[in-house]
Amino acid sequence: MALTASCPSCGAPVVFRSASSVFAVCDYCSSTLVRHDQTLEDIGKMAALVEDRSPLQLGAEGSYRGVHFALIGRIQIRYGEGLWNEWHLLFDDMRTGWLSEAAGEYVLSFVQPVQEVVPAFDEWRIGERFVLAGQSWVVSNLERAECVAGQGELPFKVGAGYPVNAVDLRNGRNFATLDYSETAPLLFVGEAVDFGALAMNGLRDGMAVPTRKVDTRVFRCPACGAPMQARDASIQAVGCASCGAVVDTSDETLRLLSKALKQRDGGFAPRLPLGSKGRLAGQAVELIGFLVKRSKVDGIAYHWREYLLAGENGSYRWLTEYNNHWTLVDVLSDPPNVGGNELADVRWQGERYRHFSTAARAEVVHVEGEFTWRVRRGEINRVTDYVAPPHTLSRETDDKTLSWSLGTYVEPAVIAAAFGLKSGLPAPIGVGACQPNPWAEGHRKVCRLFWKLALVAVLVQAWFVIGGGGSTLLRQTFDFAPNGLEESRQTGEFRIDGKPRKIAVRNQTNLDNNWAVFELLLVDKNTGQAWPAAREVSYYHGYDDGYWSEGDNADEVVFLNVPPGTYYLTVDAELAPEKPLPLRSALEVRTAGAGWSNFVLVMIFLVAFPVFTRLRHHAFEVRRWADSDHAPDDDEDD
Repeated sequence: MALTASCPSCGAPVVFRSASSVFAVCDYCSSTLVRHDQTLEDIGKMAALVEDRSPLQLGAEGSYRGVHFALIGRIQIRYGEGLWNEWHLLFDDMRTGWLSEAAGEYVLSFVQPVQEVVPAFDEWRIGERFVLAGQSWVVSNLERAECVAGQGELPFKVGAGYPVNAVDLRNGRNFATLDYSETAPLLFVGEAVDFGALAMNGLRDGMAVPTRKVDTRVFRCPACGAPMQARDASIQAVGCASCGAVVDTSDETLRLLSKALKQRDGGFAPRLPLGSKGRLAGQAVELIGFLVKRSKVDGIAYHWREYLLAGENGSYRWLTEYNNHWTLVDVLSDPPNVGGNELADVRWQGERYRHFSTAARAEVVHVEGEFTWRVRRGEINRVTDYVAPPHTLSRETDDKTLSWSLGTYVEPAVIAAAFGLKSGLPAPIGVGACQPNPWAEGHRKVCRLFWKLALVAVLVQAWFVIGGGGSTLLRQTFDFAPNGLEESRQTGEFRIDGKPRKIAVRNQTNLDNNWAVFELLLVDKNTGQAWPAAREVSYYHGYDDGYWSEGDNADEVVFLNVPPGTYYLTVDAELAPEKPLPLRSALEVRTAGAGWSNFVLVMIFLVAFPVFTRLRHHAFEVRRWADSDHAPDDDEDD
């Protein structure tokens, strides 16, 4: 049952809807109120909330796993690089939970007891594994933060300066936080959730798309005096487009995070103007920030550009550009759960991503526009990329954060159309890391067509072999004596009916380490027309550092287009004089079946097409990997 009482400071009604809520912030006078059964105690004023782009507000409602909830409280937390919100939820089944909102990512979690002994906050390290609450986790974030403001109902006392030292753990979509603000750390366990899946209603007006600027702050660059602006308090840093200085907008004195550049590098001008608006992947976006990163390999500097996009529902996206190749990037809420070997392949969503490159020192060298964290020139992290075109997985780490993002290749023409660039964008140079192979789909289509046509060819050949198979016309055996003058042997008669036929005569002998020459003559009994053929048959075998054999003691000769009629064969044999042995010859005359030469030629013709497309596909992949940490050697290139 909800408890309603009057604020002791201003008399306004204060409602406690959750039995676990022991603190509340008066909506009218911002007094922090402690609940003592039916009375309230005023323990001081709560600091004002910092306005941001969040679409959420107190009273908004949603649903999680079929259970309705309402937002009844909120705390705002500042860390070294910016702000995030923690929303206190009350479910219809009287459970309470927390919805964390940071840079457009939402995580819903519930507090539960800590059963294991956990390390002290200072003992944790980014990327290490730890078993907690029956799961294996990877440390993804370490933050020394503080609560700066709150509103609504809360289960604990908060105020400006309230410490929130937190360790974030990830296991795919599963998420856990150890909150060291209490003597015994609090454990919150939950999962990353899609904002749309929460079916929220009662959201703030005008915050669905980034068209509204909340309390835009206009000021001048403290280094050069050029005009600058920050659209709302969630913007923590702004880079001056004139001199390159980076300003901390959360500091009232506009403290410089990076000093002005001594010389403006015109090569770092953005391809897309700041403030550009458009639609990418079905979502409205506005380009608010631009930075350039650099990595050196073997003394050679490689630069790439990154564009920060403000998206819907307080979300942010990135566009990256290298050699005029563009990739649309989103931070992953369900990152891969991988081990410490960064060179190993990564499996995510059932797909295999191959390690492409590692930039051990990716350094920010240029900043322009607005950013949600205190970015500065000289900021360094480690970036590891894995590719499965048209996608790329990127792992970024520093001493406090481990994050994963998913990039999707976008053609320059699509980017130009999305932002209305009439002049277009420069053509890509070389092959992009996750650029789709233009031969991939063509190769798949050619292979599918090849197997269909090959099946037809096999079926046709099988029909000829089975339907037009040969039949035996004659079987007869002759014996030849050595060193004797033998007359020609003549076989019995046999008939060929119907159309002209292909006749095969097979001669099986008993030759063993010997040879013989046979002269065959196929004769038409009625017309006297004859078809001669002379064949040498030899067969040798033995042992010489192993068994060997040469030749065959059987032979076959084919007579083509033999017309219908009655036929016989004459056979003469010349035996080897150096090894005169009796010779037996078993003749078999058959109408020959379908030939195989045409079938082989057809198959060679068909296979040439997938071989060609496969070679082109491979050549494209060689060019792609030439820019990676696994560049093929010269022999493989050839």
